[in-house]
This record gives sequence, C-alpha cells and structure tokens, in this order.
Amino acid sequence: MLPDAFFYIIFIARVTKTRRIAVVSKEYFGESGKVEFKKEIPKNHEKFLKDIIAFSNSSGGTVILGIEDETCIVYGIGSQSPFKLSDAISNMVSDACTPQIEPDILIQTIEDKTVLVIDIVPGKFRPYYITRKGKEASSYIRINGTSRPADQRKLKELELEGQNISYDTMQDIGQEFDEQKALQLCKVMVQAAKESCKTEEEKSEIKSMTLEKLEDFGLLCRVGKNLYPTHAFNLMTENKYRFAKVQCALFKGMTRDIFIDQKEFCGPIYEQVENAYRFVLRHINMGAEIEGVFRSDLYELPKAAVREMVVNAVTHRSYLDKSCVQICVFDDRVEVLSPGTLYGGLDIQTAKLGKSTCRNEAVAEAFHYMHIVEAWGTGLPRMISRCKEYGLREPLFEELGDSFKVTIFRKVSSKEEKVSSKEEKVSSKEEKVSSEGEKVSSEGEKVSSEEEKVSSEFGKYLELCIDSEVTETFVINIKQIYEICDTTKPFRQADIAEWLSCSRSKANNIIRTMKEAAIIEKVTGMGYGRYRFKEM
Repeated sequence: MLPDAFFYIIFIARVTKTRRIAVVSKEYFGESGKVEFKKEIPKNHEKFLKDIIAFSNSSGGTVILGIEDETCIVYGIGSQSPFKLSDAISNMVSDACTPQIEPDILIQTIEDKTVLVIDIVPGKFRPYYITRKGKEASSYIRINGTSRPADQRKLKELELEGQNISYDTMQDIGQEFDEQKALQLCKVMVQAAKESCKTEEEKSEIKSMTLEKLEDFGLLCRVGKNLYPTHAFNLMTENKYRFAKVQCALFKGMTRDIFIDQKEFCGPIYEQVENAYRFVLRHINMGAEIEGVFRSDLYELPKAAVREMVVNAVTHRSYLDKSCVQICVFDDRVEVLSPGTLYGGLDIQTAKLGKSTCRNEAVAEAFHYMHIVEAWGTGLPRMISRCKEYGLREPLFEELGDSFKVTIFRKVSSKEEKVSSKEEKVSSKEEKVSSEGEKVSSEGEKVSSEEEKVSSEFGKYLELCIDSEVTETFVINIKQIYEICDTTKPFRQADIAEWLSCSRSKANNIIRTMKEAAIIEKVTGMGYGRYRFKEM
C-alpha cells in the first residue's frame, strides 16, 4: 500500500517557470532494491518481463511504469488509458511467462501525472521464466537490486521450492543404508537432547529416537520397501560434503587483513555449531565495560544471540551452494555469512517479525529435537531482543548477492577500553552493590543501584541466583518477571511465556531455575502451577 505523504518527492523548477518536473525516489514505493522504474514499456518486451520474473522468483517487488530509472523523473503514461494499459500488461505477462504470473496493477497520480504500480508477489510455483526462451535461459532472480539469470545451482533450488521439496530430505544417491550408523545417530540425538535438560524430570520427558522417527524427520527416506540415507543423514553423521563446514577467523582491527586466529570445523553439523559457538566466545571479552552488568564474568555479547546466529547459519544455509559458512570476529563486531539468501520469498523485514520459512526441513527437525533450535521462527527476534537488553545496537541483517549476513556489534568505549577476564580485574571500588551494599559474588563483585536499577529487594534474590550459578540470561529474565509481579502477584508458565515473548519450554526452564534457587514458592488454592516470589 502506498504512503499518503509525498515525503520522498523533490520538485525541481525549470527555467521556464511554467513547468515543474517531479522527481521521486524509489524509497517512496518501498525498499529500493525491490523497486524498478520504467519510463515506458520497451519494444523488446523481454526487458520489461525480466524484472517481473525476477521478483516472482525472489521475495516480490514493484515495477513502476511512467518514471525514468536513471533520472527518477516522473513522466507518467501520457494520454494512454490506464485501464486499457493495465489490461494489456496483465495479458502480456500472463501469455509470455510460465508458470502464469498475475500482477496486481494499481493506478497512482504523482503531481498530476499518472503512473502504473505493478506489484509482484513471491511466486509459489517456481521457477518462473519466459516461455519461448526456456527455463535455463530466462529464469531471472533478484540480486543486490538487479535482475540476473539464475545459475544452475540457484535454478535447482528454485525447482525444489516449486515442488515443495527440501534438498536435505532427498536421497543421497550412491549411499546405502547402514543400520548401525543410523542407530548410533539415534543415540547421539537422544544424548544431546538430555544434556540440554537441567533436571531428571525434564530428561524423563525426552522421547526415544527410532529409525521410524529418523524417516519421519527426513533423515532417512524409503524407496520401495528399502530405507536410504538422505543428504541430512550425511550432514548429521560423516558429512562428506566438501563445502558443508564452518570457517572461523579472528582478525586484528576492523577489516579482513591480519589473521590472529583461524579454525575450520568439519564433521557432523551439530558439532560444527558447538565448535563455532565456542570459537566466538573464546575471542570476545569476558565482561563488558563497567556500565551495569550483573557479574564481572558476563560476556560482552549476549551468548544467546551469538549461539542463535551460528545455529541459524548452519540450519538455514543452502547446501547446494559450494561455499562455507564464515564467521569473522573483528574489534567492533561479529559477522556470520551463510550461503543462500532468505528462502521461499521471505524478506528481511518479515523475518525480523518472527516469520520463518525452512530451507532444510530435516536438519531443522533434528536440531529442534536435540534442543539446538529452541523454537520455530524466533531466531531473529530473539537476537534483536537480547542485544537490546545488553544496550547494543540492533543486529544488522543483509542479503549480499547469494549470501545472508548477520552482524552483531560489540560495545567499544570512546577510548576503546575493553574488559577481559584474563587481562583486567575489576577493583572493589568499581564494583558496587545496590545502595545497601549487598554482595553479588563470592569474589566481592558488586553492582551499583544506579547502574543496575535493581532494588534492594531484588538484590536478595540476586544473591541466591548467584549462589545457584544461574546464567546471566536467566538472571535478566528473572529480574523482568520480578519487576512485573514482585512478591504479591502469582504467575504461571503461560504468564512468563507472554511477558518474555518466549516459548513455554523456556518459561518452564525459568520456573525450574527459580525453584532450584529457592526464590519462589508454590501458591495453593488458585489452581495448578502457580508460583510467587518468596518474602525475604
């Protein structure tokens, strides 16, 4: 839908004084990379159809007819009937393209000039192409704001999308089913799921993994009566794919110039996630600038956000692409670059709101069972939320060519002073508790009431959290819950899930953690599963 205000329009007066020329920016119609201007329909209709096809094969877009692309001058469609022209365009697109594309054409007036706004939604039956030229020659895609022919790798992915087939669930041709290897994978997946649990009760709720479930997840497939491994099975076991690995590097400064450390992680992809995550943690500072952290052993970046960006890269990358996931640690940021743009017509703004389309269904199912992936569609919103809690800039999400990049920014002071647990010890003068002088750790680390904004009442719970070795993320979560209900308002698992915008499983983990730290108690007489903070 077009905005009402002409915020982006600039009018330039000609010398004649009797004529004004309207100049309009692409941002007026939406994201500039998803907008194309056309002064008129070219005689070679294929130049016009190319952008429409590219938008259908990508995340959608808009073609504006009546505006010159180079100058952004609004010429309009002249004396032509906008209704007849709209019908002619619809028929042209429908007749020339396979599968059929049905654009939505709107009539818009800009400074008394009529333009046609041709909206193209992401297509469901990809690839789209010019019928007479064929699929290989005219399946265009959108890359960095331009329409380009899809290469063989991208064309294959478009074909799979159009058939609603996930590449990782396809049979790994040439590989035979090995029952012992499959049973070993079952065992590994159950063990990983149980290791993520913190109580015996949670462990008991983990369901066993069987060959039938591997088939249901897409890790095995059946051809006739026989089972065969899929690409996902290979990725989760031996992983013989040359490019299915994660390359990590620590650079000096803020550019890819001087390497300080470099690692390459191969093998099963769940191990790659853990190894890459640990690499990043090793090379970011323990603690942050003294601006109000709960403990001096907090990492400068939220661990949940770091883990999420690594998990997302491995889970959602294109395994058809002959490139590796790359993770770069700089003085001012951490970047993760994964092969493949957003999948299934999803755009960045929609993804940031929590919508997700899954490129690798079997890998995602396996990771979800193993608790590597916490919940569907929450990755980007959770990264944004965690960085906000840390007072950091919002993460940057970018589609760069055929890749997707996520950047988390480190907090650097004006003097570029950074706090590392190995390099710097924080003095007792800098570490202060709240105004009542409550201790925060056995080493005498303290939190000031002004910086932490933690009341003396919550300080009592904070001590119990630290004694129970509650993670910094959960401490933040518990504080948020306390600020909502203090000691007077009972709460349930569903309340926590709503307040923190998290999954019910995480809400349950928070309740269990608070019970172990002895800071909450059960409330009786108000229904099952209600708790409140203990009076201290």
